[in-house]
Amino acid sequence: MRSQFHLGGALKACVIAAVVFLMAEMAMVALIEGQSPFGPPRMMAAIVMGRDVLPPPATFDLGIMMVAMMVHLALSVVLGIIWGLIHSTLGLSRWVAVGVAAVFGLLVYAVNFYGFTALFPWFEMARGTVSAVGHAIFGIALGWAYGAYVCESDQALA
Repeated sequence: MRSQFHLGGALKACVIAAVVFLMAEMAMVALIEGQSPFGPPRMMAAIVMGRDVLPPPATFDLGIMMVAMMVHLALSVVLGIIWGLIHSTLGLSRWVAVGVAAVFGLLVYAVNFYGFTALFPWFEMARGTVSAVGHAIFGIALGWAYGAYVCESDQALA
């Protein structure tokens, strides 16, 4: 059963998913790979700032972190809207949507780390389990948050 697309829900969900993803990715890079947690944000910032911000050093830099967040949030908004349209078109139940959203996150990983490496070759070095799991977590958070908003909106209309 198709449901109505909720732009507000997509925007709220994408912010939640973006924050959850970034925290999970930075934690996994540090704890599992033993690398600096600031490597992934530097890779994001390099999309607009160029290769000069790539590690080493993979240290904290406020300017680079701010650019990384802007890039990450902008991309997350696009993905949140796409997810909202997918969800409303397929009319998924809340928990099925979470599973499908995890697959959506893995598809985003494949596009980012295999498709866009022609434009941003530094993402090739970050291919692997940690990045894939991070993107699945992004999808799960996006699916859960959007589903929660849709359920809340539907209950308010009832």
